[in-house]
Amino acid sequence: METAQSVRNAFDLTGRVALVTGAGGSIGRTTAEVLAGAGAIVVCADVDGPAAAETASGILGQGGRAESAELDVSVRGAASALVDYITARHGGLHVMCNIAGIMIDSTIVDLDPDEFDRILAVNLKGVVYGCQAAGKVMVAQRGGSIVNMASAAVLAPAPGIGPYAICKAGVAQLTQTMAVEVGEYGVRVNTVAPGFVPSNMTARYYTNPDGTVNEESKAAVVKPMARMTPLGRVGATSDIAYCVLYLATDASSFVTGQLLSPNGGISMRY
Repeated sequence: METAQSVRNAFDLTGRVALVTGAGGSIGRTTAEVLAGAGAIVVCADVDGPAAAETASGILGQGGRAESAELDVSVRGAASALVDYITARHGGLHVMCNIAGIMIDSTIVDLDPDEFDRILAVNLKGVVYGCQAAGKVMVAQRGGSIVNMASAAVLAPAPGIGPYAICKAGVAQLTQTMAVEVGEYGVRVNTVAPGFVPSNMTARYYTNPDGTVNEESKAAVVKPMARMTPLGRVGATSDIAYCVLYLATDASSFVTGQLLSPNGGISMRY
């Protein structure tokens, strides 16, 4: 039978090592904090080294275990080098969270080829590189969980964010294919596809030129988004991070190749 202890054990990451890319940003930072809170040793990686270090410092200040690394996920071989370092230092890698991402606003008709190359390099190729690096280690150690970050934009198309959605649709397909390829080795691969969450990425809609938040503009963006959801609110970074936690732990040991979309009900599917 299941007991209070077995339930706690199912969500316990004590002794496991997790790598979170994009850990200097909103969802990445909260995810790193949540995984550390569950007991993991978390490597906080970001192209913005000081931001990654700030995340790690915050975790350490709360009694967790964390360290930071500067990582540009779009650089071929960078993820592999970091994973090799982590494996040598800690003896393995048990959780890989590919969260790093960027956004460009453009219609498909007006899409600049250079901008498209840039977003593909980070949002799709960067995830491929992360999956490859972590996958090789996890296959060898016969176990692990990879969690890729997509977007509810793959479920509910919207104008102006097509390039971003294209990348995230690729991530969803990557997840399914890899799940089939590595499942026999005890490695699970899943996708989280968040709905609208006020974050560093969405802040472009309501940030003043001096970097401060324009509260009036923020309300004008957030309130309509909240009204569109059956739950009547937008998401919080913690809503996404706890979905990642579930997929990272033994609580989801029979879950692979799936897309979990915490979006407040704005998009529903079987």
